[in-house]
Amino acid sequence: MVRCRKTIHWICSWFIQLCDTSLYCRNNTKTCSRSVFFSNLLMQSCGVSLYYVIGTFVHWRKLALIGLIPCALQVVTLFFIPESPRLLEKWGREKECRASLQRLRGNDVDVSEEANAIKETMVLFDKGPKSRVIELFQKRYARCLVIGLGLMLLQQLSGSSGIVFYVGSVFEKGGLPSSIGSMILAVILVPKSLLGLILVEKIGRRPLLLTSISGMSFFSLLLSFSFCFRSYGMLDEFTPILTCIGVVGFISTYAIGMGGLPWIIMSEIFPMNVKVSAGSLVTLANWSFSWIVAFAYNF
Repeated sequence: MVRCRKTIHWICSWFIQLCDTSLYCRNNTKTCSRSVFFSNLLMQSCGVSLYYVIGTFVHWRKLALIGLIPCALQVVTLFFIPESPRLLEKWGREKECRASLQRLRGNDVDVSEEANAIKETMVLFDKGPKSRVIELFQKRYARCLVIGLGLMLLQQLSGSSGIVFYVGSVFEKGGLPSSIGSMILAVILVPKSLLGLILVEKIGRRPLLLTSISGMSFFSLLLSFSFCFRSYGMLDEFTPILTCIGVVGFISTYAIGMGGLPWIIMSEIFPMNVKVSAGSLVTLANWSFSWIVAFAYNF
């Protein structure tokens, strides 16, 4: 039953990530701002942190019921968000496009220039070649596809989902109470995501991505050493410390880079005519790898 619930959760999360977050953010920002995607990650981190705090004191069955509250709020509030101006322009509803754009930017902002730019973009898009998912596998898109799928593969197979989902078990096997692990994770997720939001505009994608991957590799190695020492009965007094440092360091370096940067890069590398199809494929790959890691972690 629990595994069935998790599977349903992954399917629903994939559809939300695909239909709501990625496309809506891309279509409704003035530019494909890196900060927008990191802001989304920051809000996700806030939600995860809140649930880790509540989960320390509440049974998981009750926690699942509590999770219905934000789901219900989301369903209700979705009826009040503005429709995408680009989609309205594509449908030929120019007045509604300007009204939606005005609502998104504020009443005091002149949206004429942006509305005209959207109109020109949609005209060029309609005149351009239409593509299907199968066309993504052509040679001209190979490099973009390898980069997009490769980053998602690296993000998930690094073990990030396993550590986040099973942090209590990791701390218990490392000689620490699971409640401490949950609270530590809840405390560090938000500030580190906020740090990533600041750094992504300061130092750029490549240095931040390399720093994040290097840090994750180092702290993963440190975490593996702690379990190796514990299995052989060596340095028992230091194993809990190494476990704590390994988990905290891994999550911290993940949050500032690999957590959000793959989504930013994915939104920028694909041409306009295949962007929607590519986004769907890459998102599917991400959640599929996440599902595999989470279910294989105990084995």
